[in-house]
Amino acid sequence: MQAATIFFQFEADFVESLRCIPMQVRYKLDTCGVKLKLHHWHQLDSDERQGLVEMPCETTQEIADYRRQLRQWVRDRSGETPKDLALDPDPPWLGDQVPETVREKGRSLDLEISDHQWATLSPLQRFALIKLSRPSHENRNFYPALQEFGLL
Repeated sequence: MQAATIFFQFEADFVESLRCIPMQVRYKLDTCGVKLKLHHWHQLDSDERQGLVEMPCETTQEIADYRRQLRQWVRDRSGETPKDLALDPDPPWLGDQVPETVREKGRSLDLEISDHQWATLSPLQRFALIKLSRPSHENRNFYPALQEFGLL
């Protein structure tokens, strides 16, 4: 499953207009180490936003190209340079165990997510659950994501 082609159903209310940053772009941001603020996203034109959706960001060269292009577009539109994100050499969405934040969020809904279930998910699905389970994130899409991913 290539992250560049996936929109989730729980994102359907904003995907067509790309008014919010979709998970697949957030995944790429974490992959290339760029912190993109929502106001930067809003300053990009629709072709640039769509470009960030479609541009590959998997190989070392693609990651470097994605980072360079993203930073250039943000500088061109806002005059600002987006901040760097620390790159995790072992990101939890590539691991074989359910991260504790995801387990805890599941338990808060009286659900137990097993490592076996976790293993059946794509890295992008795992990434989404991690992001949606963070205490600082609005978690209303966690349950719909579990449904969409066949974990209920």
